Amino acid sequence: MTNSTKHILKDVEFIGSFDRIEDCPTDKLPCYAFVGRSNVGKSSLINLLTDRKKLARISKQPGKTQMINFFNIDSSWYLVDLPGYGYAKESKKMRAKWNKMVRSFLLDAPNLMTSFVLVDSNVPPQEHDLSFINWLGEQDLSFSLIFTKVDRHRKDHIKKAKIEAIQQAVLESWSTLPPQFSVSSVSREGREELLAYIAQLNALVTEKQER
Repeated sequence: MTNSTKHILKDVEFIGSFDRIEDCPTDKLPCYAFVGRSNVGKSSLINLLTDRKKLARISKQPGKTQMINFFNIDSSWYLVDLPGYGYAKESKKMRAKWNKMVRSFLLDAPNLMTSFVLVDSNVPPQEHDLSFINWLGEQDLSFSLIFTKVDRHRKDHIKKAKIEAIQQAVLESWSTLPPQFSVSSVSREGREELLAYIAQLNALVTEKQER
């Protein structure tokens, strides 16, 4: 997917952090959830998409996102930052709490359009990622894959091989792949394509509401 238009997000507002879906915003704006393993580059991606350097906290220590964070984008849609999964140093009890929180949101959020599952393009397919992706499929939940940190591949053929390895691992359980995006918070690759995709989905919501 290509798009030459530069998307400018004029108004980005942090709404709040919530640990229960019952406390999340209840208006009709479409929601887009971003989720992935801890340290996958989610905060960097959110800052890239919104063009705000410090909107989402970036830390060298994984597992810093511990609640459901809502950002209102131009009074048109919500960007939802979900806690990361798979951080081994957190207690089993805490991991279970986060897991329940994330899955409850993905299953029950009334205006969730789709989820973006972030996967690090620099590492081999990870069991945490594959099991989570398979769970989404089992629940018939819409999602896309985002391959992060693609700027770290010095040569295009290496990047392609790394991503294809992840794709093949997913295809062991799937007949087709979901929508996919390659992004870099350094080179800004993928930003416009991803925002164009969200804009397309928002247009469908508007069209449906106007019928």
